[in-house]
Amino acid sequence: MLRRLLLTDDAGTTMLIRLMVGAIFLSEGIQKFLFPASRGAGRFEKIGLPYPEAFGPLVGTFEVLCGALLLMGLFTRIASVPLIVIMLVALFITKQEVLLNEGFWEMLHGSRTDWAMLLGSIFLLLKGGGAWSFDKRLTKFHR
Repeated sequence: MLRRLLLTDDAGTTMLIRLMVGAIFLSEGIQKFLFPASRGAGRFEKIGLPYPEAFGPLVGTFEVLCGALLLMGLFTRIASVPLIVIMLVALFITKQEVLLNEGFWEMLHGSRTDWAMLLGSIFLLLKGGGAWSFDKRLTKFHR
């Protein structure tokens, strides 16, 4: 079972997606702790999420941990799942109002980074960590 979760292709270019998605999530997670009023609990309260004091740090923790795992290419498929959930919630909660009030094109414009992060995370769920990942090294030892 663990081997199936670690399996990845031999594409070195997968690292580019992994580094982009991992670095952005790691950075955003850290910012939720550095700037809680504007990026963490305060932002969550502003957009109407329940229990913002709990969800701000919780989401930040997942972003930091999963972002770091993606950067290393360690448990890439597992780490991508919470990030996919985070992005789906972010798209639904934050962009729904823009769609209703400002229209389709404004919503698409405002959500381009969200879509890139969601699709990058889905890509990593499907492909794994790639050639230059700890996942690849671990599958060599876990046969």
